Amino acid sequence: MEPPALDRSALLAQTSLRGGEFCDAYTDLIDAWLAGVFASVFSGRSGVCLVATGGHGRHQLTPSSDLDLVLLHDGRLDVSEAQSLWYPIWDTRLKLGHAVRTVSDSLALASDDLATATSLLSCRTIAGDRDLGETLAERALATWRKSAKRNLATLAAAVSDRHRSSGDVAYDLEPDLKEGRGGLRDVHALGWALAADPDLGVTHPDVLAADEEAILAARVELHRESGRLGDRLALQEQDAVAARLDDENADVLMARLAAAARRIAWASDESWFDVSHLPSGRLLRSTPKPRDLGGGIALEAGRVRLVGDETPAPDAVLRVAVAAARERARIAPATIERLRNAAPIPEPWPREVRDLLVDLLGRGQAAIEVIEALDHADLWTRLLPEWLPNRSRPQRNAYHRYTVDRHLLECVAQAALLTDRVTRPDLLLVGALLHDIGKGTPGDHAVVGQDQAAVAATRFGFPPADVATIVAMVGLHLLLPDEATRRDLDDPVTIRTTVARVETVERLELLAALTEADSIATGPSAWGRWKAGLVDKLVARARYVLDGGDVADVIAPQPATHRELDLMARGLATRELVVDGDGDRLVIVCPDRPGLFSRVAGVLALNGLSVLDASVATVEGLMVDEFRVEWAFGDSIPWTKVERDLRRALIGRFALEPRLAERARSYRRPRISAYAFEPNVRVLDDASDDATVIEVFGSDDVGLLFRLARALTDLDLDIRRAKVSTIGAEVVDAFYVNDAFGNKLDKPDDLVEIRSALLHVLSQSPL
Repeated sequence: MEPPALDRSALLAQTSLRGGEFCDAYTDLIDAWLAGVFASVFSGRSGVCLVATGGHGRHQLTPSSDLDLVLLHDGRLDVSEAQSLWYPIWDTRLKLGHAVRTVSDSLALASDDLATATSLLSCRTIAGDRDLGETLAERALATWRKSAKRNLATLAAAVSDRHRSSGDVAYDLEPDLKEGRGGLRDVHALGWALAADPDLGVTHPDVLAADEEAILAARVELHRESGRLGDRLALQEQDAVAARLDDENADVLMARLAAAARRIAWASDESWFDVSHLPSGRLLRSTPKPRDLGGGIALEAGRVRLVGDETPAPDAVLRVAVAAARERARIAPATIERLRNAAPIPEPWPREVRDLLVDLLGRGQAAIEVIEALDHADLWTRLLPEWLPNRSRPQRNAYHRYTVDRHLLECVAQAALLTDRVTRPDLLLVGALLHDIGKGTPGDHAVVGQDQAAVAATRFGFPPADVATIVAMVGLHLLLPDEATRRDLDDPVTIRTTVARVETVERLELLAALTEADSIATGPSAWGRWKAGLVDKLVARARYVLDGGDVADVIAPQPATHRELDLMARGLATRELVVDGDGDRLVIVCPDRPGLFSRVAGVLALNGLSVLDASVATVEGLMVDEFRVEWAFGDSIPWTKVERDLRRALIGRFALEPRLAERARSYRRPRISAYAFEPNVRVLDDASDDATVIEVFGSDDVGLLFRLARALTDLDLDIRRAKVSTIGAEVVDAFYVNDAFGNKLDKPDDLVEIRSALLHVLSQSPL
């Protein structure tokens, strides 16, 4: 008997079916076909059946799912007969996980393998001897329950390990919809826990049905869109998946998924916490006696709870939160419900209530879980209504690791480690909490956030002077990193500008600490030794001036090092090219020649080196160019090769453009932002006393600095200084330039030409 043909095309094209509805229809289609295949091989045979396990057994097959099948038999089957069953499946190119086992074989394997044990909890007979299939299902469940204590401990550890390895659906740029924290697997695990003990008290998966459906629907459309196995929702697929699910855009999709994932993660965390604190007579550990924490609050079984039954006082939410963070405990669900009935805190808040908020924020990482618990129960937004537009708001680029709300909490946690650096730790913590509060509102978040910060800080009961400082922190939280990475720190205008905007030493201290906390909380690419050194240098110079010192004292030319003096001496003696790379610095001494800067930039790009800073000086008719670089491929830069390439390039014996074009074709950077950057060029006349500053904003690519510098050279401009800052996939280059006579640029027509030339470079594809 010939096996039936499988035609999935009509169902896969039926876009009206989504999520669980699609999975049901797809699973039914596959099951019916498999039943036909089984009948073509084992028609009329007893003691054998085809069993679906895992996701297949749960009726959650998606377009790229594996078929998880067991050919179950009573011991009389010749195993070789199974090949006739598997071959038709393989011929369809469906992914197949298969086994041939008896009931005893299956149970023996499940006793030592968690994946097998849990997969059997959803086993379902597709065709054949249904009594045999039911026997396996019943005995698998009974065996799972018999070893509930051991199985739950193993399952809890597996959940924890999976969260660490697979990331977080709510916060990851490209979340794993199945295995990530808050993903589908967490719902499955709750079901497995209940299978072990129906009276366990963990969240029933049915409670999470809507959230599970949201993530499952995204997984189905991801598989439809990508046509591949895999559950990580990549940036380049998010727009298409959003469109398939009728979301306005990918931001809406990712915010919706984040909200669903957070509810699943919350239920999962709460449930497994409760499991871990069950009395030893039930399952896992003994329960310690309640401990009085004072103020009507007690600690019991790892949870903080309110004692008594009176209506909670207005400050009870914060008092409970502080106790939970201090004890690194969770808040009892019953206490959460009681706190919903607490009276509002009178506005402005009394000093003692504000102190509770500061105390909570100062608990660092311990405060994050507590605040998220309050937010889950809509208690946090009672304290800070400005939080709501930022809840689960995505920041879809690799520069930002977290959603806006989680970033704010991570920033507070980092700020808590830096409170010893400032005279007002309370302002630092609250400023960190509010610095990006405007991101949920249209407009420049640093501008709109100031009004929101003023309202919040006033509500918290801060006096007007402190409110003004918090507002300034919000408005200026990007000042120090922008000035440090985009401006010449040896230019007096840079220092004067920073001092004028900061105004006081106290604010400077606060902004310096906030800059570090914000950068570290943003992601690994946002902070490093180079950026930290620049910010420290700017802060030190600004502080000196704020303390009454003269700008000229801090920007006085630094004496040349012995190495630099030696290189210049060699250049003066020979009047020939001197190239010297050491550590992360490259110094070139040579007679002045056009295009030197661009050629150096091109060679460095060709060798995988990124320019961070570059300066050009003239000493007795010689050009002295110094480049500060970073290398992404290790600690030791291969300077010998770089120097060889430079020498050839600077004498015109190196085909830079075609080589860069080839590198650009072969080195395709992964997409690390969901947004297309709008190229822009700004010409700033007041950023320096003796140079015109040109800021260039665009998408980073191989050889971009080379092309920009060449365009400026073609316009007969001298590059005195270049500062390069890469933010995720966006590059911000700042060029300090003069005309051929060493003057600032003052002709409007010239500025138009410069802007046009640079925008043309930015609009081009990589070489």
